[in-house]
Formats: sequence, structure tokens, C-alpha cells
Amino acid sequence: MNVDQELVQRVQAGDKKAFDLLIMKYQQRIIHVITGFVHDPVEAMDVAQEAFIKAYRALPNFRGDSAFYTWLYRIAINTSKNHLTASSRRPPMSDVDAMDATNYYDAPELKEFETPENSLMCVQLEEAIQQAIEDLPEETATAIKLREFEGMSYEEIAEAMDCPIGTVRSRIFRAREAIDKQVKSVMGEEE
Repeated sequence: MNVDQELVQRVQAGDKKAFDLLIMKYQQRIIHVITGFVHDPVEAMDVAQEAFIKAYRALPNFRGDSAFYTWLYRIAINTSKNHLTASSRRPPMSDVDAMDATNYYDAPELKEFETPENSLMCVQLEEAIQQAIEDLPEETATAIKLREFEGMSYEEIAEAMDCPIGTVRSRIFRAREAIDKQVKSVMGEEE
């Protein structure tokens, strides 16, 4: 029995401190996953807290058919999607500050190469990649985010998304093609 299974059994037996240990173990990974969907760090923390609360309430029904992290990951993704759906019905809280947007692209290691043209190209490439991912079907976007941003293996992605590994490979391939096409258009390369 692994540590997660043991902690889950302790929580199911009424040990609330065991759940605190699970939170400490996975909090940063879950926040990172959520910030892939919810870009505001404060909102991401709120969504993470909500995901952990949902997991705690659902833990008595956890059977262990999948790894605890995979189960928690699914809860975090669904909570993020629900948050985005609910927030799309509300007016935006504030506009993006131009200085905040500019500071986002500051990278000390790139200062020596920083020219107005290079800075613009970096911004355009990042926007093109982000737009390409946003334009993908939801399952395809999730697969590429898990692979490239979370570093999950194809097997882990298949388990997390509850689909065959071949489907995961296909989704990631299609996502990479779409991203490559967007990048080439920004770079002015012929197809």
C-alpha cells in the first residue's frame, strides 16, 4: 500500500490531519494545474481551496480505482472549468494594467537579446501559442497542457482523461500541429 492510499484510508476513518498531509503533498501541483485555466493567482488559490473542499467531501466515496492524484486532478480540472463558466456570466473585475502585462515578459536572462523587435516577436509568439491552444477542442487542449505544462506521461494523461493512450497521442499530435501552424504564420514562414 502506498502512502496516498494509507492517508486516504486514515481520512475515511475520520483522521482529518491525514487530509492536511495530502493537501501539503499536492497543493502546489494542483495550483499549477488550476493556473493553466484560471490565470489570476488569487482566483486560482480560491479555486484550489474549493477543489480540496470538494475532494474532502467526496473522499468517503473514493474507491481507489485510480491513483489519488489522478482523482484529485480531475476534481481540480472540473472545479476550474465550473469557475470559468460561472465567471463568464459575471462582468470582469478589472482591466489588465499595461505595466503588469509588460512586466510579465521581463526575463533577466534575455536582457542581452532584448531589442524592440525581439520583444515584440516574443509577445507575438506567446500570444500565437496561447491562441492556438485556446482554439483547440477542450480535450485536445487539456492533453497538450498536461503533456507540456505538467510534464505528465502519455500513460498518466490517459488515466487522468479516462481515455485510451492512442487517443492521447492523437490529441497531442493534433495540438502540436495547430501550434506549429500558428507559430509559422507569426514567423512569416511558408507552409
